Amino acid sequence: MALLDDVIDASGGMARWNSLNRFTLHLSVGGTLLSNAGHAREFKDVTAEGSTRAQSVRFTGITGGEHSGSFQPDAITIESLNGEVLRTWDNPSFASPEAGPALADELHLVFFCGVAIWNYLTTPFLLADPDVVVEELTPWHENTETWRRLRAQFPPRLVTLAPEQIFYFDETALQRRTDHDLFGMKVAHSSWAHDSFGGIVVPTLRRAQTLRPDGTVIAKPVLLDVEIFDAVFE
Repeated sequence: MALLDDVIDASGGMARWNSLNRFTLHLSVGGTLLSNAGHAREFKDVTAEGSTRAQSVRFTGITGGEHSGSFQPDAITIESLNGEVLRTWDNPSFASPEAGPALADELHLVFFCGVAIWNYLTTPFLLADPDVVVEELTPWHENTETWRRLRAQFPPRLVTLAPEQIFYFDETALQRRTDHDLFGMKVAHSSWAHDSFGGIVVPTLRRAQTLRPDGTVIAKPVLLDVEIFDAVFE
């Protein structure tokens, strides 16, 4: 698909991506989804280390620097900084009764952030997965710009925030927005301030907000704010 090829090239190219195995991020995550659940500062100034090849992210420095949290599709763990496993949630799911209210539990928070950050960092390359069904939609007019769009349907083997998502790309083929359902809401994840880290172009700022029925973004509340201060790919 021509648009997907352009998008992947603009983000560093598939050859460069396929040469990588891991990423390390210095980042902060905030927003009303966290603060309303009592987690306003749990993901401030943390390190995220993950695999580019498999769904796996480990956060160091959560809960005020006291703990680490690990996300994998089959298990979430909370650990002390010396590696002692304190709590475990096997076979996590957003629909699981163990999750309770959205993000109310620390294990569920690690699950949510792990899914979000891994998908953020692997997009748009993830869209080239042979099991992801991608379709180009009609363009979207954002102020004076025209953004091209892809609708992606993800297979059950990939843990995502939503099985169907719509991705928006600006005139330089960089990702600027993603729409999907989240906790019973229609949301848009806006992305900007792109920077290149080791040849991979990453949006360093992301913000999730709710959507009006016409597809325009509602400014407040800000559900999620993600700021990436630094990134290393290897």
